[in-house]
Amino acid sequence: MLELKLARLPPRQPIKIKIEVTPELHKLLDAYAQAYREAYGEAEKINELIPYMLETFLSSDRAFTKSRRDVMEE
Repeated sequence: MLELKLARLPPRQPIKIKIEVTPELHKLLDAYAQAYREAYGEAEKINELIPYMLETFLSSDRAFTKSRRDVMEE
């Protein structure tokens, strides 16, 4: 078998996750979508914004990032 320097690419198919949110969180998400539209002049649906919001949150959580790095080093 051929051994390439490039490893096999990871799965890139999106995974659908269904969640339920409180009415208060839904209002906040609606408000965020409105703020996004005002900031960028483009309307985006909440379900389109949520994955990027989660990525931003997770990548900015220093404790989480450090704990992941520590686990990878073990």
